[in-house]
Order: sequence, then structure tokens, then C-alpha cells
Amino acid sequence: MAYDNQNIFAKILRQEIKANKVYEDQSVLAFHDIAKASPTHILVIPKGQYENYSDFVLKASEQEVVDFFKRVALIAKELKLEVDGFRLISNQGNDAHQTVKHFHVHLLAGKKLGPLIASDKTLR
Repeated sequence: MAYDNQNIFAKILRQEIKANKVYEDQSVLAFHDIAKASPTHILVIPKGQYENYSDFVLKASEQEVVDFFKRVALIAKELKLEVDGFRLISNQGNDAHQTVKHFHVHLLAGKKLGPLIASDKTLR
């Protein structure tokens, strides 16, 4: 797989598309998702070219991986998401419904989110 530098997050990083930013530093960008799945729905992305979680943790430096997840925790704390709780999600691949091929995590909060995946007895 080759990284697609025309994906929407790459365009946001190049400032070709505007984003409602909540945090930015030299290696991380966090912004509000335009397709909110909860009252608070923040996307956090590394600025490097990584397609998904596995690509990120296997190709990024250990420091970059640690710094990324520390930034996610910092963002959650600054937004006071820790008070009532939040969900952290990363989708990888088609079956998981990854729609943008740039590694990112979703921070979801602001309401009771319910079970992670709806129960389906046919999966047993």
C-alpha cells in the first residue's frame, strides 16, 4: 500500500481544507469531526504519512508513537472528557469501516455511548 496524499486529512494538514482545530503542535493535529457521532467528536491525527494504526506503530519511531498517545490523553484532559468518560476508537481496513486512509483516532464523549458493538446473536 502506498500512502494517498490526496486523502482529506492530508489536504487538511496542507491547509487546503479548513478544519475546526482544537489542538496542534509539530507532530499532531486534533479537530472536530464534521460527521459527529456524539456531542463531542474529535479526530486526532499524526502529521506523518501513516495509513492506519498498524502502519503507524510499525513505521513511526517509538518516541512518535508515545508522543501521539500522550497528546491524545492531554487533549481529552484539556477538554474535560475524563470527567464523564470518553471512547477512543481507531478503525483499520474496510471491515472496520475505515473511510480515510490516514491513521487517526476518534475521541467520542458527551453522552452515554452504549455498547461498543450492537449485540447480534447470529454471530455466535
